[in-house]
Amino acid sequence: MRESSQQKGELPAAASEKPARSVGKPKLMAQMREALRARHYSSRTEQAYCYWVRRFVFFHKIRHPAEMAEAEINAFLTNLAVSENVSASTQNQALSALLFLYRHVIGREVGDLGKVVRARRPVRLPVVLTRGEVKAVLANLTGDKWLMASLMYGAGLRLMECLGLRVQDIDFSRGEILVRDGKGAKDRITMLPESLSAPLGEHLKRVRAVHEKDLSDGWGRVILPDALDRKYPGAPREWRWQWAFPQENRWKNSQTGEEGRHHVDESIVQRAVKEAVTLAALTKRASCHTFRHSFATHLIEDGYDIRTVQELLGHKDVRTTMIYTHVLNRGPRGVRSPLDQASYADQDKRGRGTSRDQ
Repeated sequence: MRESSQQKGELPAAASEKPARSVGKPKLMAQMREALRARHYSSRTEQAYCYWVRRFVFFHKIRHPAEMAEAEINAFLTNLAVSENVSASTQNQALSALLFLYRHVIGREVGDLGKVVRARRPVRLPVVLTRGEVKAVLANLTGDKWLMASLMYGAGLRLMECLGLRVQDIDFSRGEILVRDGKGAKDRITMLPESLSAPLGEHLKRVRAVHEKDLSDGWGRVILPDALDRKYPGAPREWRWQWAFPQENRWKNSQTGEEGRHHVDESIVQRAVKEAVTLAALTKRASCHTFRHSFATHLIEDGYDIRTVQELLGHKDVRTTMIYTHVLNRGPRGVRSPLDQASYADQDKRGRGTSRDQ
């Protein structure tokens, strides 16, 4: 029974029997979701935060968070680091979820947490493909999978930014792509590679034909952000609001009977890229996000200003972008090994000695 309660996203009945809750008050997880949605947090953040709140409650034997405080939070976070050996980012995410819970749902601020055992934050360099490796991976992709992977590399898009593109976000005349509601709820403009202009245009022609067929069948509506469909009832059927990369098959709402198309599921692209990396015989652990890392690294190699790269990537802090400067002629790549220098000297001596003997 406990597992089924967790899967449904609600706390077991025992948690609702605590005197801290009034009879007509929504359940804790429902309050948590309502608070997150009211503040326009993404669905992924909502899912992650609710997961950590459930973990926190079950860790303390289904006690209601209103009955717990700093000591229990400390114990939970310390257990994550010591017993479960989670990464620093995972522990910080759990802490953020609990701080949100107490601040916006329970209604009180969390004080000093004391000596929380913090997971160590490692300093990692991103996996970057060479230009030849990128070409090899793309050569093993076809159709819209090739086009999406090419956009991730050619425009520095995250996977969900690529999948979330709508027709109106692509400006062929200016050679630009408008990324809406990117990470951190920020919009930005990046380039549309000239080499992709024609293939993307042909792709959108096929997508439009599918959309018109959906309209003739009585469907063709797409989900709009921020309840815009209530303000503009006809907008969900308009071509400009359609996904640039829609699903192959229409989904059906079992309650209303309506049919529509969402964008391509991320797992389909991830699987295709993984297979392409394997077929390219790469030993690097490359994924969809590796295209974005490679985009930034290759721009810096070509001499573009770090601030320009920061703007294209949508980084809030330039220090985040600075990690890609490991490709410049500094550090290990800018220093010649003494073995190589000795080898060159020996070769030179051998060469001169040979010429004298002759």
